[in-house]
Amino acid sequence: MRLRRTFPIILAVLIIAAAITLAVQLRKHAPPEPARLLPGADGFFYLDLKAARRANSGHELPPVSHDPDYERFIQQTGFQFERDLDEAAFAVHYPASWPGGGTGGSSPEMSFSEVFVGKFQAERVTSYFRQIALSVENYHAVDIFTIPIENRLLRVAVLSADSLAASNHKDPVMIRGIIDRSQRLASPFGGPALLRQYYKHVQLASLAWLVARIDPSAPGTEGWNVIFAKPATIVLSASALSPLHLRAEAVHLRAEAFTQSEDDARTIADKVNTFLVMTRSAESDVGTHGTDADVKALFASLKVKQDGDRVTLTAFMPIAFLHKMLSGSPPPLNEPSAVPSPQTLQKSR
Repeated sequence: MRLRRTFPIILAVLIIAAAITLAVQLRKHAPPEPARLLPGADGFFYLDLKAARRANSGHELPPVSHDPDYERFIQQTGFQFERDLDEAAFAVHYPASWPGGGTGGSSPEMSFSEVFVGKFQAERVTSYFRQIALSVENYHAVDIFTIPIENRLLRVAVLSADSLAASNHKDPVMIRGIIDRSQRLASPFGGPALLRQYYKHVQLASLAWLVARIDPSAPGTEGWNVIFAKPATIVLSASALSPLHLRAEAVHLRAEAFTQSEDDARTIADKVNTFLVMTRSAESDVGTHGTDADVKALFASLKVKQDGDRVTLTAFMPIAFLHKMLSGSPPPLNEPSAVPSPQTLQKSR
């Protein structure tokens, strides 16, 4: 009788534990919440600036140029991007007139929607936006400030004490949708369709990543035709964790192109391999003197692989090189950091 009474309790505990474990795993592989709040778009970009500061030995990011408008913003809000911004997620909307169409509607140029997470002083930020806004709309108890910037209208909303949203898309439904999603219980299954489809290819613990549709025939994107002859979807990510768990002081870079056919992928792989051969040949002709050692290590680690209709480019960026980039200091001529060579990676597999 005791076992019969105890069994349902044990079963309930096991079911709850399994549900919690599943939720944790789903959350781990879901896009970051700021990205899940974004509307449907043609490209997505995310920065984990908090992690970037850790990679930079806990130092602040290098200061950006303080033009009068930015300086006024700092003085009135107390917020400084390079110091106080922790996460930034961007949605890119292509014009509907572009090849393949886009989510930007009738706008002749790209539009953007953003979600920022950081150390905001909500009252000061709200007061600042209220001063410069052309109009204010209250939507579901959240004020949307419409601000004229460079012949376009930017809509801004303070979502919470540590996050705000913005969009210069012509349709106000974009920022309203962000507000709606921010007020609902966050779901690991949520997020824009393109992001849900391709985020699984983003590396874990990525400092930055990009998921985007590209079409080399679209206006203003002609540079893509150096590598791409036809439309494709790209996934770029930079992770502080090596997929082989090697103890190397490096950021693992991975770029993947998802093409329409195996022939398209082969063409891209051939072009990239040709570029790498030419680069290494030129480096050999010039010699090693006068070249930054960490840059050489980065190029030495580059590797291209084709798998069906997908092409993958991997590399390891020395942490020392990342420090130089973040500090803005010129690269000294020193020995390369410990970065696994392509031969080491091959043997590890």
